[in-house]
Amino acid sequence: MDIQEQQQGAVTVLKPAGPLTQTDADQFRARLLEVSLQTLGRVVVDASAIPYLDSHGLETLVDLTESLAQSGRVLKLCASGETLREVLDLTGWGDAFEYFADVNSGVRSFL
Repeated sequence: MDIQEQQQGAVTVLKPAGPLTQTDADQFRARLLEVSLQTLGRVVVDASAIPYLDSHGLETLVDLTESLAQSGRVLKLCASGETLREVLDLTGWGDAFEYFADVNSGVRSFL
């Protein structure tokens, strides 16, 4: 999985490209946790290039959310597609995340 990284002020934007499946979910988890520690939790995930996820990908997002919640933070998803949102809502995890229409609004949420 290619994970693009962009710095916008004090916020890091991660943009994973491709499906979030067992093959790549662990790589994504490790990178997000590393960036989260470096930026004190100021990280936004641009989900526009995640076409779908499997159960391992869902578990990864839930684990990341729970990990961030321990320090009073929440995983912020931007530009998530309909499939991703539907999976999160159907599994009851939809309310565990903050959603933003685009990356700029996600970044501004830290102000």
